[in-house]
Amino acid sequence: MSASDHPMPTDRELTILSILWDIGPATVRQVNDAMNQLQPTGYTTTLKLMQIMTEKRLLIRDESSFKHIYQPAISQEKTQKFLVGDLLEKAFSGSAEKLVMQALAARKVSPAELTKIKKLLDNWEDKAK
Repeated sequence: MSASDHPMPTDRELTILSILWDIGPATVRQVNDAMNQLQPTGYTTTLKLMQIMTEKRLLIRDESSFKHIYQPAISQEKTQKFLVGDLLEKAFSGSAEKLVMQALAARKVSPAELTKIKKLLDNWEDKAK
Protein backbone atom coordinates (compact mmCIF):
# COMPACT_ATOMS: atom_id res chain seq x y z
CA MET A 1 0.00 0.00 0.00
CA SER A 2 1.37 3.39 -0.89
CA ALA A 3 0.40 7.00 -0.26
CA SER A 4 -1.08 7.20 -3.76
CA ASP A 5 -3.36 4.23 -3.02
CA HIS A 6 -4.63 5.58 0.29
CA PRO A 7 -3.74 9.05 1.54
CA MET A 8 -2.35 9.58 5.03
CA PRO A 9 -5.25 10.16 7.45
CA THR A 10 -5.14 13.21 9.71
CA ASP A 11 -5.46 12.83 13.49
CA ARG A 12 -9.21 13.55 13.36
CA GLU A 13 -9.63 11.10 10.49
CA LEU A 14 -7.75 8.46 12.48
CA THR A 15 -10.18 9.03 15.34
CA ILE A 16 -13.11 8.37 13.01
CA LEU A 17 -11.39 5.30 11.55
CA SER A 18 -10.71 3.98 15.06
CA ILE A 19 -14.36 4.41 16.01
CA LEU A 20 -15.50 2.56 12.90
CA TRP A 21 -12.96 -0.23 13.47
CA ASP A 22 -14.35 -0.61 17.00
CA ILE A 23 -18.10 -0.40 16.32
CA GLY A 24 -18.28 -1.52 12.70
CA PRO A 25 -20.28 0.16 9.92
CA ALA A 26 -22.18 3.15 11.30
CA THR A 27 -24.10 6.31 10.53
CA VAL A 28 -22.67 9.80 10.96
CA ARG A 29 -24.82 10.18 14.10
CA GLN A 30 -23.32 7.04 15.67
CA VAL A 31 -19.78 8.19 14.87
CA ASN A 32 -20.54 11.69 16.15
CA ASP A 33 -21.92 10.28 19.42
CA ALA A 34 -18.71 8.28 19.90
CA MET A 35 -16.55 11.31 19.05
CA ASN A 36 -18.43 13.40 21.63
CA GLN A 37 -17.36 10.93 24.32
CA LEU A 38 -13.76 11.88 23.49
CA GLN A 39 -14.16 15.59 22.77
CA PRO A 40 -17.15 17.82 21.93
CA THR A 41 -17.68 17.69 18.16
CA GLY A 42 -20.57 19.13 16.18
CA TYR A 43 -22.61 16.83 13.96
CA THR A 44 -21.92 18.92 10.85
CA THR A 45 -18.18 18.80 11.56
CA THR A 46 -18.29 14.99 11.75
CA LEU A 47 -20.43 14.84 8.61
CA LYS A 48 -18.02 17.06 6.66
CA LEU A 49 -14.98 15.05 7.84
CA MET A 50 -16.64 11.80 6.79
CA GLN A 51 -17.60 13.25 3.39
CA ILE A 52 -13.98 14.32 2.85
CA MET A 53 -12.77 10.90 3.98
CA THR A 54 -15.09 9.29 1.43
CA GLU A 55 -13.66 11.52 -1.32
CA LYS A 56 -10.14 10.57 -0.18
CA ARG A 57 -11.15 6.87 -0.33
CA LEU A 58 -10.56 6.37 3.39
CA LEU A 59 -14.24 5.49 3.91
CA ILE A 60 -16.87 3.66 1.89
CA ARG A 61 -20.41 5.05 2.02
CA ASP A 62 -23.40 2.74 1.51
CA GLU A 63 -26.23 4.88 0.13
CA SER A 64 -28.72 2.03 -0.32
CA SER A 65 -30.86 3.13 2.63
CA PHE A 66 -32.17 6.48 3.85
CA LYS A 67 -29.40 6.74 6.45
CA HIS A 68 -26.00 6.42 4.83
CA ILE A 69 -23.75 3.83 6.44
CA TYR A 70 -19.98 4.36 6.50
CA GLN A 71 -17.17 1.87 6.93
CA PRO A 72 -13.38 2.04 6.61
CA ALA A 73 -12.05 1.39 3.12
CA ILE A 74 -8.91 -0.23 4.55
CA SER A 75 -8.28 -2.43 7.56
CA GLN A 76 -6.80 -1.23 10.82
CA GLU A 77 -3.78 -3.48 10.32
CA LYS A 78 -3.02 -2.11 6.83
CA THR A 79 -3.42 1.46 8.08
CA GLN A 80 -1.07 0.81 11.01
CA LYS A 81 1.52 -0.78 8.70
CA PHE A 82 1.32 2.21 6.37
CA LEU A 83 1.62 4.72 9.22
CA VAL A 84 4.56 2.88 10.83
CA GLY A 85 6.29 2.53 7.46
CA ASP A 86 5.86 6.25 6.82
CA LEU A 87 7.20 7.10 10.29
CA LEU A 88 10.09 4.66 9.83
CA GLU A 89 11.18 6.41 6.63
CA LYS A 90 10.55 10.01 7.76
CA ALA A 91 11.87 9.93 11.33
CA PHE A 92 14.28 6.99 11.46
CA SER A 93 15.87 6.94 7.99
CA GLY A 94 14.46 3.46 7.44
CA SER A 95 16.13 1.99 10.55
CA ALA A 96 13.78 -0.49 12.23
CA GLU A 97 16.29 -0.81 15.08
CA LYS A 98 16.10 2.92 15.88
CA LEU A 99 12.30 2.86 15.67
CA VAL A 100 12.01 -0.10 18.06
CA MET A 101 14.54 1.36 20.50
CA GLN A 102 12.65 4.68 20.63
CA ALA A 103 9.30 2.89 20.95
CA LEU A 104 10.60 0.91 23.91
CA ALA A 105 12.16 4.01 25.50
CA ALA A 106 9.04 6.15 25.03
CA ARG A 107 7.14 4.49 27.87
CA LYS A 108 7.46 1.75 30.45
CA VAL A 109 6.97 -1.69 28.92
CA SER A 110 5.18 -4.27 31.07
CA PRO A 111 6.76 -7.69 31.60
CA ALA A 112 3.87 -9.25 29.63
CA GLU A 113 4.48 -6.90 26.69
CA LEU A 114 8.21 -7.61 26.81
CA THR A 115 7.52 -11.37 26.73
CA LYS A 116 5.28 -10.93 23.68
CA ILE A 117 7.92 -8.78 21.96
CA LYS A 118 10.62 -11.38 22.62
CA LYS A 119 8.38 -14.13 21.25
CA LEU A 120 7.63 -12.05 18.15
CA LEU A 121 11.34 -11.43 17.58
CA ASP A 122 12.08 -15.15 18.00
CA ASN A 123 9.43 -15.94 15.38
CA TRP A 124 10.91 -13.36 12.98
CA GLU A 125 14.36 -14.80 13.55
CA ASP A 126 13.12 -18.35 12.81
CA LYS A 127 11.53 -17.12 9.55
CA ALA A 128 14.79 -15.40 8.53
CA LYS A 129 16.76 -18.67 8.78
